[in-house]
Amino acid sequence: MLQLGDEGLYFSAVFLLVMLATRSAAGASLLTAFLYVFMVMFRFPPVPTDQASRVLRPGAPSGGVPLVARRGGCHDAPENTLAAIREASRNGASGVELDLSFTADGVPILMHDETVDRTTNGSGPVSKLHLVQLKRLDAAARHRLKDKFSVERVPTLQEAVQECIKHQLTIFFDVKGQPDKECFSLFQAALVLHEMYKKFPILYNSSIVSSFEPKVIYKMRQTDSNVVTALTHRPWRLSHFDDGTPRSLSTWGQLWTGILDILLDWAHHHILWKLCGVSAILVQKDFISLDYVQFWAERGVEVVGWTINTAVEKDYYQNLLKIGYITDSLLEDCESHY
Repeated sequence: MLQLGDEGLYFSAVFLLVMLATRSAAGASLLTAFLYVFMVMFRFPPVPTDQASRVLRPGAPSGGVPLVARRGGCHDAPENTLAAIREASRNGASGVELDLSFTADGVPILMHDETVDRTTNGSGPVSKLHLVQLKRLDAAARHRLKDKFSVERVPTLQEAVQECIKHQLTIFFDVKGQPDKECFSLFQAALVLHEMYKKFPILYNSSIVSSFEPKVIYKMRQTDSNVVTALTHRPWRLSHFDDGTPRSLSTWGQLWTGILDILLDWAHHHILWKLCGVSAILVQKDFISLDYVQFWAERGVEVVGWTINTAVEKDYYQNLLKIGYITDSLLEDCESHY
């Protein structure tokens, strides 16, 4: 059941706003009651705290602060490859973040982008290529250290999971929808991950499923409520690209997406985390402070920062915030890879 406190304030605010808009106390009461009942009936409780702690606070270097290699550590090795996983383990990571995608024949693989152009010597959308075609590509071809790693193949999800288990690494599964078949991809990702958890039960205590899309996390909890999950969030994501430039050139476009961003941010902090029953929230580094960490700690949710790529930032996270972080490199300062 929902507890009074924050929820009481939220539903009171909804009641007042609806009443001001409709000038109907009865209507406002009915809508508020409906929202309350919806939350009570359809929310997922988070997994047990001890299970979440094993995933989010594993034995780690740097005073117990977990270090997660983004895309396997995309600055230190070709991203989302088995070589990156091995390199991350060698360099002291406690976990790796891996991007889940699907081939044209429905095989789950590791790939961040919608196309293979940036990271391999091939071209074209991932969703249009079959596994046999992807396996011919060199996933190290465009990496800065391609001479060191020679030829690397695009791994399947199972190959990556087995490699992580071998090196005792926590896995952060990052799930994205594919624009051309988003609903199918959402269901497919939840089903495939559920099967992976059943095949490798150790994952329940050594992995977490995260996404920018709340519906992905809700579907994952619906498919397997025992999986540790997290929402990924960057304020102003709908109105601005990762580098801060506006997505829309028109004033009205910027205004509208800005309003949507405000609503989405409010929903993340007051509704979506509870509805999905997440154990963590992965937040872009520029929006994290001690107060922010405390806000979520009071709600039993861990904060994980991304992308932390300089020695100064890492020191801040390890010694002041004392929370886990995701980095492109465990060896040196570097620019973020978008």
